[in-house]
Amino acid sequence: MSRTDSGKKVIIGSRESRLAVIQSEMVKKFLEENHPDYTVEILTMKTTGDKILDRTLDKIGGKGLFVKELDRALADRRSDISVHSLKDMPMELPPELPILAYSKREDPRDVLVLPKGKEEPDPEKPLGCSSLRRILQLQEIYPEMEFKSIRGNVLTRLKKLDDGEYGGLILAAAGLKRLGLEDRISRYFTPEEVIPAAGQGILAVQGRRGEDYSCLDTYGDEDAFYAALAERAFVRYLDGGCSSPVAAHATVKEEQIQIRGLYYNPETKAYGRGTLEGKKEDASCLGEQLAQRLKEEIDG
Repeated sequence: MSRTDSGKKVIIGSRESRLAVIQSEMVKKFLEENHPDYTVEILTMKTTGDKILDRTLDKIGGKGLFVKELDRALADRRSDISVHSLKDMPMELPPELPILAYSKREDPRDVLVLPKGKEEPDPEKPLGCSSLRRILQLQEIYPEMEFKSIRGNVLTRLKKLDDGEYGGLILAAAGLKRLGLEDRISRYFTPEEVIPAAGQGILAVQGRRGEDYSCLDTYGDEDAFYAALAERAFVRYLDGGCSSPVAAHATVKEEQIQIRGLYYNPETKAYGRGTLEGKKEDASCLGEQLAQRLKEEIDG
């Protein structure tokens, strides 16, 4: 990073939501603690995905809408790195803007959040859920509930819940924990019950190809790296974006990795889950193999 080399200054590009800023501050803290001679600043911006809140993501262009503005700032050298929730990143990335490091994974599970004082979802009100992946799996757990799309950042969604618009929300545990709102969680769904989105709970640090980012050498987490490779390979094989309820979650134990995935055929509405285990060095291949197997099983 030329700016870092000359002036010891690093600018982190971030979405402007409270959660995104907290996540960028985590990377900022790492850089400041490990490189006290650096000055680190956060440049926030509102992405297209943050601006258009009246339609579901599959209707407005998918995950890329959360990274486009940050990519442009990185390419234009207004920022030196970007910090993203990995689950919000498209499966295909510009080769000139690679992922440099993956954070240690926060709790990857999906959770149920209820209005304050409630112990069960109100069956007269919908469950707020913006993801077809979640709805498909949660219909098995709450067959009597109606599901209704909800957009906006976590705090906006919680306000809508507490104002009485929804009987409950389905959110990611990672975001609530990073926001200090773990006490709002009413129920955790195991990955066996609800397979999380690929990359959920992992932060991705993105930079420019060919530049010196040795300042991040000790930031990345190896288990998260292999899990991300497996999960993203699974989704990439199935071409799953926001409009396709594809799910993938991998766990690493020593030298082994297990990936759990869900494939859905939108034409037949048939879907299936499966798992595959192997060596962590084969993470990408295992993700693709599981995706191929499920697709053949479901599509016939």
